[in-house]
Amino acid sequence: MITAGEGKHKVWLKRQDLDRGLVLMLGGGDSSHVGGAAYVTPEGEEEVMEVKGHHDLEVLLPIAKAASEKYGVPVMAVGGVHIDNASKSDIEKLVSNCRELMKCI
Repeated sequence: MITAGEGKHKVWLKRQDLDRGLVLMLGGGDSSHVGGAAYVTPEGEEEVMEVKGHHDLEVLLPIAKAASEKYGVPVMAVGGVHIDNASKSDIEKLVSNCRELMKCI
């Protein structure tokens, strides 16, 4: 598991290698949840699913793309991060920390 950030802005990413692919689970903030999923293949195929009212694809899709490009396998990134009554600054910090995770994939 890799992490970025501190306190309520801490996010984490768990990796599960499969025979023909990779699953990444994203969580953090005050509570982790399933807010969306992004599937990306090395050929550029993309499939996404986002729970109504959630915005987790903003970070899940770039994470899936980065991992698929790096490893040359299909990748499913799933999960979500949540901070109760999040301010714009809180959201910016979470997104920034998720981008830091991408550097370590």
